[in-house]
Amino acid sequence: MIALLMYGNLLLLLFLLSAAVVALAVARRFRVPGMLAYLVVGMALGPHGLAALQESHEVEAFAEFGVVFLMFSIGLEFSLQKLRAMRQLVFGFGAAQMGATAALTAVVTWFGYDQGWRAGLAVGLAVAMSSTAIVAKMLSERFELHSRSGRQTMGVLLFQDIAVVPCLILFPALAQPGGDLANSLGIALSQALLVLALLVWVGQKWIRRIFDAVARQRSEELFVLATLWLVIALAYATGRAGLSLALGAFVGGMLISETIYRHQVEADIRPFRDMLLGLFFVTVGMLLDLGFVFANLHRLLLAVVLLVAGKALVVLAIAVAARSPLNVALRTAAQLAQAGEFGLVLIGLAHELKLIGTDVFQLTLSAMLVSMFVAPFLIDRAARLTGQMAHGDWAHKAKAIHDVAVAGFGLQDHVIICGYGRTGSRIAEFLAGEKIPFLALDVDPQQLNRPVPPGGRLVFGSADRGEVLQAAGLGRARALVVAYPDVHSAERVVRKVRETRDDIPVVVRAPDETAVLSLKAAGATEVIPEVLEGSLMIAAETLAQIGVPMERAIGQVRTARANRYASLREYYDAAGQVKPEQEQS
Repeated sequence: MIALLMYGNLLLLLFLLSAAVVALAVARRFRVPGMLAYLVVGMALGPHGLAALQESHEVEAFAEFGVVFLMFSIGLEFSLQKLRAMRQLVFGFGAAQMGATAALTAVVTWFGYDQGWRAGLAVGLAVAMSSTAIVAKMLSERFELHSRSGRQTMGVLLFQDIAVVPCLILFPALAQPGGDLANSLGIALSQALLVLALLVWVGQKWIRRIFDAVARQRSEELFVLATLWLVIALAYATGRAGLSLALGAFVGGMLISETIYRHQVEADIRPFRDMLLGLFFVTVGMLLDLGFVFANLHRLLLAVVLLVAGKALVVLAIAVAARSPLNVALRTAAQLAQAGEFGLVLIGLAHELKLIGTDVFQLTLSAMLVSMFVAPFLIDRAARLTGQMAHGDWAHKAKAIHDVAVAGFGLQDHVIICGYGRTGSRIAEFLAGEKIPFLALDVDPQQLNRPVPPGGRLVFGSADRGEVLQAAGLGRARALVVAYPDVHSAERVVRKVRETRDDIPVVVRAPDETAVLSLKAAGATEVIPEVLEGSLMIAAETLAQIGVPMERAIGQVRTARANRYASLREYYDAAGQVKPEQEQS
């Protein structure tokens, strides 16, 4: 019997994995966010589809750890110092967003759907939540966690995670008229603050020591196990105290971010995060009842518009009131306009406690799920429409473009360097040595303070905007170098350059070989993977150290480069040596 059960579960797992692999491959092929593939798998195989998968508390609890690991990895991007700097965003912007959204939704539910104020408040609080899983994952993949809109969004999401606890206590009290709401909420908030303060105090004392001891054992297996233990232990601690599991994981990641082990921990946790997060999105997709959707399409479309547009307008108004530039406010609004996974929990609890009727529950649940489906497209569309230049209102943009045009005035046959970090500044030194003029663009104030070699100019500007590239003299330039550390930004720049000039050589820096094909497809002339170059020099030094003549070792490096870089192939002979005519030239 046990064997039959085991094989049955194994077959179900194989079926689920097969569907996920196919759906994810199709999503990658058509450049659709992977999370939508998992949502479609859940819809197709769930109880409202083919009924191959059934809802269960075990699967839901397991899937919840996808959000836990995601929040842990997001915590690695922050630190206590950054969180203190964000306190106004978390408790100011976050509280304003949640309060205003809940209040307006409560009014619409109360009067528009003929529900009582208690039902309206329950629906309002559930709808006010946004999806940490969808938004944080997209911001991380797009390298926008530390952009201005990204910080605002993460501040609101962190407040929502904290607010889950009072909501879980408030709902049962709402279901029992006469309960002492103020006293219950006060106890919940005090408990939350006490637990978080204790975690931070203990974590600062012990986490570094634990990982120091583990690292001394020089065991990769032990390091991974210690990381998993820490994530689950902190999630358990906050869950036991009545807080969300994800909040404890975020605190753990934030504490580790202040240690030297941050990058190793991030690499170890990523496979678990991505697999479990995929399972979470499958369980979310299982909730959507397509029969109800089609039977109530007009009502549902109205509810989705009210939810998405209403939340977006609330966030937009708060962001503008906080003096955020319009493009930043629009991005933040798009990133927070959907419902969230904790909202699904709250609306389910409200239905279970009979705060809302079945029709309101189904309509609200369906609208929340649809809003989560459209969220990736909405966020991507908002990013394309705004195309922000790091700081910017229109006056600032006009001044920035003017400054670029002034810096580029008179330059002819120059090189445009996009990104002036370590790689960009080193390229500038080589160009200056050959007396080749260049214009470097960057939006990071720290990079703008770097010294500039003679013959070059450095100015604030975002190279993924066509007007900035034109002001930098793209039409007169002899070459363009993209030295950005992330692939998404580099790809946007390459595509923007190719919209204007097909003939200009575009050389792009890439972290490794995995980004080469996408950058080449975008129009890069040549892509230089840093990992490849580093490995070539390490290989040459290794050969030299074990007795291979240096000339032969360097020859092998030249051969590898000639095979890898098409533009260099003509400069080397069959032995990997520089051709004499090239040396003379």
